[in-house]
Amino acid sequence: MVRLAVLASHEGTTLQALIDACAAGHLPAELVAVISNNSGSGALRRAAAANIPTHHISGKTHANEDLAVLTACQQARADWVLLLGYMKKLGEQTLAAYKGKIINTHPALLPKFGGKGYFGSRVHQAVIAAGETESGATVHLVDYDYDTGPILAQTTVQVMTDDTPETLETRVKAAEQALLVKTVSELDT
Repeated sequence: MVRLAVLASHEGTTLQALIDACAAGHLPAELVAVISNNSGSGALRRAAAANIPTHHISGKTHANEDLAVLTACQQARADWVLLLGYMKKLGEQTLAAYKGKIINTHPALLPKFGGKGYFGSRVHQAVIAAGETESGATVHLVDYDYDTGPILAQTTVQVMTDDTPETLETRVKAAEQALLVKTVSELDT
């Protein structure tokens, strides 16, 4: 069974999709740690409610944030690290130790609408402003830059003529969660 450490900064809705899939027996994985740079994140609350070990690690709590993240992942014996709405760039120690074993989700069809500054509703605003007819979600391996690692999987979502960033985000988020569960179910330890 694959062991997953999750890094998340906000509400943790994608984390919840993994928690639910594991609990329902649809995902042969174990969530072994949830790490957040935000002590008030919903991700930490969701993890605690599911009895998953939690860690608040930020520049304010740890002098070497990268080493603290790496240590938490290694102590949890994580096979893979998932970035699910994690709003910080991973440090080089963690990137090197888990090279080829770090996954990020992105709410657009990379390489379009990716990179620094493209997160949350900003992505959906940009997609609509560009007049795109489809968007979607991407699951990719993480490298040393934002949203540039090899793509593992993508799924498309039609952009409707009356979409707002919020309506598009709702549909993309649902597609992203399903894609992540499917992709994680195919990972090896």
